[in-house]
This record gives sequence, structure tokens and C-alpha cells, in this order.
Amino acid sequence: MKRRVVITACSAITPIGYEKDDIIESLRQGKSGVRPLRDDGLLTKHIHSRVFGTVDYPIDYGFKRQYRKTMGPVAYYACQVAKDVLERSGLSQEFITSGRLGVAFGSTHGSPTVQREIYHTFFNALEEKFSSIGAVDYLRSMVHTTAVNITRMFGITGRIIASSTACTTSSQSIGYGYEMVKFGMQDAMLCGGADEYDTTTVAVFDNLLACSVDYNDTPHLTPRPFDADRDGLVVGEGGGAVLLEEYESAKRRGAIILGEIVGFACNNNGGDLILPNLDGITATLRLALADAGLAPTDVDFVSAHATATKMGDVIEAQAIGAVYGDRPYVTGLKSYMGHTMGTCGVIETILTLYMMEQGFIAPTLNLVNVDERCAMLRHTRELTEAEIKIAAIQNFAFGGVNTCLLIKNGGMVE
Repeated sequence: MKRRVVITACSAITPIGYEKDDIIESLRQGKSGVRPLRDDGLLTKHIHSRVFGTVDYPIDYGFKRQYRKTMGPVAYYACQVAKDVLERSGLSQEFITSGRLGVAFGSTHGSPTVQREIYHTFFNALEEKFSSIGAVDYLRSMVHTTAVNITRMFGITGRIIASSTACTTSSQSIGYGYEMVKFGMQDAMLCGGADEYDTTTVAVFDNLLACSVDYNDTPHLTPRPFDADRDGLVVGEGGGAVLLEEYESAKRRGAIILGEIVGFACNNNGGDLILPNLDGITATLRLALADAGLAPTDVDFVSAHATATKMGDVIEAQAIGAVYGDRPYVTGLKSYMGHTMGTCGVIETILTLYMMEQGFIAPTLNLVNVDERCAMLRHTRELTEAEIKIAAIQNFAFGGVNTCLLIKNGGMVE
């Protein structure tokens, strides 16, 4: 028996704020979280791009030392948003540790800063320094460090899924968590993703000529999704988490329902590992609609992946146009904070939930001259007061991985 799945708590650490009110203000006021790239004294001199979506405010983590010792920066982000979500959820400690709650959480590649420390010791340190690599360094750096540090800190004993599919990591986490609850494998799932600041991530995309370089002196003017003058993505950092619950259980305990996940799809292009694929993306959007039992005309808003790369935006615009036409508003939320990598899906989901609740749609920043190849869409060019009943959050990743989530406004869930 299929069960309904609702979102009952959320938290996001983003380049445009941590507290809900700060994030909403940034969206309403058009504030960018893109800043100059920090100099790491090593790789920075080789990188052409000089911009980054940065979390540049202090966070009071307050974690006990017994938990901190297995955590790199990425796990700090993950455990903080997980802590927020569990506190806001109202779930009992008994439920959290019962095995009925699972975790679906990931990152692009674990903690690159810790990995760099390890490799530096391997290849550059004197032989006697090898012992300086601690027994827990792997736990701090490994690709599933976010998921397992969350389970350890909060005593969660249910199923664990640690997606690591680059830009679709956290949208996969939400989608797989949705399926866990929908098909009765778990009663609730804590889902999300995190990625930390490190110039190695920037260097990868910079080397692929995919990063923005024309706005190094004016960071707030990039990225520019769908704009004719876009010149590439801006790498960012952050973390986000949502709690998914079976609807009847959430209703019985009086939980606040922020939204309902009504559809999810994930597929692969089955071909090129870097270039986007129109057929693959279009199929994903249609599969999500089929899963939800919705028509394209039911969707009011599309949170586009919109990384501001030359071809990525064009292919995505063609897919949106093919499926939805020009009916739904379309916004590229990465224009506010850059591409937060593995956490972009959950952050964009949370920002969409905030807009649903507040009754507005944020515009795509820096969209001055729409690329004529992307002009078939209803681009959000200015702050718009509007009701979002159904929203689509879509993300696409290297490796040809495509995802789409369909979410219903929490105020309309009955």
C-alpha cells in the first residue's frame, strides 16, 4: 500500500543566510551570497575563477567533543541542519532511536579539506610524520561521513542511504527517502546533503572551463542563469535537511506540514557523462508527473537547475518548454548563492517551501537579457506575489543523472 509523504521540518545553511527570515529577506531583496574566492595559498594561483558562494557568518555548533573528533567541515554542516530539523520536528527520542527513522544524506565527495591534509602527509611529509595521520581521519573525510555522523550523534538506527551523485546528491536523498516512507520501509526519513568550501572543487570545474570568470571583480553579478551574458557556474557551499513523514502519523501527532512530496523521478542519460541530454531530462520531468498523477498544467513553479553554463541552460530550457510550455514561473535559485554542489537540491527545495508559505516567487538574479535560445519560458524577472500550489525542483549531475521532485503546498494538504 502506497502512503502519502509530507515534509514536517527543514533547515538550511546557505550563502544567503541560515535563519529562515534571513533567507527570505535575501530572496525578496535580491541579495547575492557570492563573494571573492578565498586564497588557500596553494591552488588559488592556478584558478581563473575568483568567485564563490560562501557561508561567511559564524555558526554556534555546540557539538560535544566525542562527536567532533569524527567530523570534517562537511559533517558540521550536516549535523547542524539535522539537529535543527530533529528539534523542530517534535519527534520523541524514543522514536528517533527506534529504527523507524532512517537517514538519506550525502555530499559530493566527503570532506576535501581533510582529504587534502591526508594526501599532503602521504606525499610530502617525512617518513616519520606518517604517524600524524589519525585513526579517525578517514571517518572525517569519507564520502558517507555526513550520513554516519548524523546517525552517531542522534542515535538513529534505521535505514541509511548515502547518495554521492554530485549535483543530484541531496535531491536523490529526498527522493529515495520519499520512496522509503511511501512504500512502508520506514515511517520517517531525515534527508539532505552538505558540501564544504574547498578550492579543489573550484579547480575541477575551472579546469573544465565551466566556471564564471568574467565577473571576478563584481561577484554579485554572477552566476547569470538563462542570461545571454552568462559565462559559467559559481561553486558554493552549505547544507540542508528535511524531515519526511508518513502523512497520517504526522497528522495524528499534530505536526506542522510544510509540504507534501507528490512525485519523484530519477534516471540516467545512458550516454555522455558530462554534456546534458535533452531526451534524458525531458523523460525525467515526465516520469515525475506520472508518479504524481499530475498534468503539466498543474505545475505553477519550476525551480530550475540552471547552473549558468552555456549549453546546460539551453538544454534545460528546451526540456521545460517541451513539458510545461510557458505556463509555470521559472526561477534559477543558484543565481543567489552559486552552485552548492551536493546540497543544491535540498536547499532549493527548502527555499521553494519558504516561497510557498510566504506567497511569493523570487526572480532569477542577473537575468538582464534572456538568451533567445531560452526565451520560450515564463522567466521570473521580478519579485512576484503569487500562490504556488505545485512546484517542481529539478537537478542534473555529471554522469548523466537527472532528478525531479514535485511538491505540494503544505497549506493545501488535506
